[in-house]
Amino acid sequence: MSCPRYRRKLLLNNGLDKRFKAISKTNDFKIIAIETDKDHCHSFINTLPTYSPSYIMAKIKGGTSKILRAAFKEFRFMPSLWTRSCFVSTAGNISSETVKNYVKNQRKR
Repeated sequence: MSCPRYRRKLLLNNGLDKRFKAISKTNDFKIIAIETDKDHCHSFINTLPTYSPSYIMAKIKGGTSKILRAAFKEFRFMPSLWTRSCFVSTAGNISSETVKNYVKNQRKR
């Protein structure tokens, strides 16, 4: 889970939401499910164990920040688009379908 800086409700903008999801999928790892809420993002990612969670989040946050700042003028002068923190967990003993459904239903809550 990632949050915009200061928990701003950036992801209510439908154009930004769609653009964020498209940009996020252009990395070396497979995003199985991604959904945004008004002020944070949930994603379910499948990757090689050689990538650390911090590396994956840095790639997503850095890449999306750069492209979104270029596309949306209101973000150009923000000191940072995303917070430095994130929550990462493994799927563990539950099925991939359960996690995927959880992520996809985040916007509907």
